Amino acid sequence: MAENIFLFIPNIVDYLRVITAFISFYYLPTDPWSASFWYLLSGLLDAIDGHLARMLDQGSKLGAMLDMLIDRCATMCLMAALCHFYPKYMLFFQFSMALDITSHWFHVQSSLMKGGESHKKLDLSANPILKHYYHNRIILFVMCSANELFFCMLYLTYFTPGPTLLGIGLFQAILYISAPLSFIKAGISILQLIAASKNIALIDQSDREARKTK
Repeated sequence: MAENIFLFIPNIVDYLRVITAFISFYYLPTDPWSASFWYLLSGLLDAIDGHLARMLDQGSKLGAMLDMLIDRCATMCLMAALCHFYPKYMLFFQFSMALDITSHWFHVQSSLMKGGESHKKLDLSANPILKHYYHNRIILFVMCSANELFFCMLYLTYFTPGPTLLGIGLFQAILYISAPLSFIKAGISILQLIAASKNIALIDQSDREARKTK
């Protein structure tokens, strides 16, 4: 009997991520504490699904696509809310959303065209910065977490700076610490977009040369 990929445990966790994310979006305009709780819960489930996939041997292309798209959409919806709270910086958030979606889309398509199983698996000929970024789980976790923290703290500091610690609000302190790492991650996204574009262009060249030799 064929396995039902849709009922793989990691994929069920991803469905829960969608539910918790939308609960968070519901509270975003008025209730920062409920919104933050459900958003962070969705992020925690993101950390769990990968471990379950490896532990249960239930990795799948569907799961990899779900994981990537839920990440992108959750961050995009948070930034859409930030456009409302910080209208003067709307262009920055719009650029961030466009870069995030475009770079990951190009990267995933490049990986699929080259026969890759996941956007987190690169061949050794790829950009060395991207190779270390995606192959070192500690670096990947720190950078992704810092990026999420930056936008989450922008959201929370709109309502409150947080408990005061050494004369500065806790949420503000986390915001300042995470900001440089978030900007570095944006730079990595640009590198990712450039590398993926080059890979796709090389595939185009190879396909055209193959057609000419027929």
